[in-house]
Amino acid sequence: MIDRLAIFGATGDLAARYLLPALAALRAAGCLRDGFQLIGASREDWDSDQYRGWIADRLDRHGSFYPADARRAVAASAHYRQADVTNPVDVAAVVAGDDPIAAYLALPPALFPHVVTALYDAGLPTGSRIVLEKPFGEDLASARELNSLLAGLVPEQAVFRVDHFLAMTTVQNVLGSRLANRVLEPLWNSTHIAEVEIIWDETLALEGRAGYYDRVGALKDMVQNHLLQLLCLVAMEPPITLGERDLRDRKVDVLRSVRPLTDYDVAHRTRRARYLSGRIGDRAIPAYADEEGVDPRRHTETFAEVELELDSWRWSGTTFRLRSGKALGQDRKEVMVRFRSVPHLPFGHEGEVLPNVLRFGLEPEGLTLDMMGIGSRARAFTPLSLTARMEPPDLPAYGQLLLDVMRGDPALSIRGDEAEQAWRVLTPVLSAWERDLVSMQEYPAGSDGPAPRPHEGEQRPRSDLLHPEALPGDMS
Repeated sequence: MIDRLAIFGATGDLAARYLLPALAALRAAGCLRDGFQLIGASREDWDSDQYRGWIADRLDRHGSFYPADARRAVAASAHYRQADVTNPVDVAAVVAGDDPIAAYLALPPALFPHVVTALYDAGLPTGSRIVLEKPFGEDLASARELNSLLAGLVPEQAVFRVDHFLAMTTVQNVLGSRLANRVLEPLWNSTHIAEVEIIWDETLALEGRAGYYDRVGALKDMVQNHLLQLLCLVAMEPPITLGERDLRDRKVDVLRSVRPLTDYDVAHRTRRARYLSGRIGDRAIPAYADEEGVDPRRHTETFAEVELELDSWRWSGTTFRLRSGKALGQDRKEVMVRFRSVPHLPFGHEGEVLPNVLRFGLEPEGLTLDMMGIGSRARAFTPLSLTARMEPPDLPAYGQLLLDVMRGDPALSIRGDEAEQAWRVLTPVLSAWERDLVSMQEYPAGSDGPAPRPHEGEQRPRSDLLHPEALPGDMS
């Protein structure tokens, strides 16, 4: 187990809100040894005492529910180095030492190639690991370039392309519920499932993240990584084991099976939008274009929706809809599996019979099955819901993520070919959106999002059956 963690970008929001509380959780759970060292690297002209004071303050804000002695231990373990993270000399000073180190790049993805190159030039102790936050690269070409750089520095098993969604117990429950229950697995295919919606709608607006978000947008920030990972867990074939090779092989199979999107598909199966001014509860939200730090000329979307189909024996004929939006009227974070309607009902019954829906609540945790049954009145159908609540996880998602890194278990990290396949899936969308083949819709902050387009809900032709001349002249 590695006992040294270097965080590049150690004074940023990610470190303050997630990584430091995760370390406090690990310390409280007895998962960090007494010799653990935290090395923070950032641009601020601080010394170690100032950094320890900053850590204590941030843990009071974001980790106050962890024991005080665990929080003090994390702060006491810390050292600080002012560093230009692209300078090999500065980077070498951060990772200096004979013992292996985990280098966590809590930085914008545009800096990854520069920092990885600096780490290569600086040299890493044998057995070290590199951790990269999502999104991995900025497009398919940059992901391939970054993979090539990493391959020259450390073995693939030592590269942790992390997505904290995979460390959430509620996300893992999507796969666990499938595989542990015989009543589900025989039905888990297109014969019985009409569509799957993977949704991460949130009431949070920009919240001061313009420096990052305005260069990324909802599609890259959420769909390209988090929601595609959920797609993999929903649609993958049962792995032989949950070891890193078997699990990640099956995830790659799902991404490879996604039918490539044509311009026609992107125009008819994707939506993008950004929020206008409005109110969410008692908060007045300015229009996204008026938020501090936003450049309206970038046309950054705050809402993205993509419909995908899988060319596989199990899923041919099922629609997968991935959606994420900011500044919406309510939080809705779930995987919704909608089953097909029953083929026949006895005569003489009243009431509308709705399809069964299985909902995996991601935040808050939960599991609900919507069914139909006979209610208080004979021969009259009524909706029924079976609901289960999960116990809170032993560790927060970032705590489990850091523990896997330090123990060297890459099963829940993203392999290089998987990262490239994820970009392949969405490259046609990015290209078509850049060419304005899909118009930018708008929605008031606090609403349900952009209005559906007129054609939505109609039967859509399969893109692979269309001839090029069938494409509309105006794709907007």
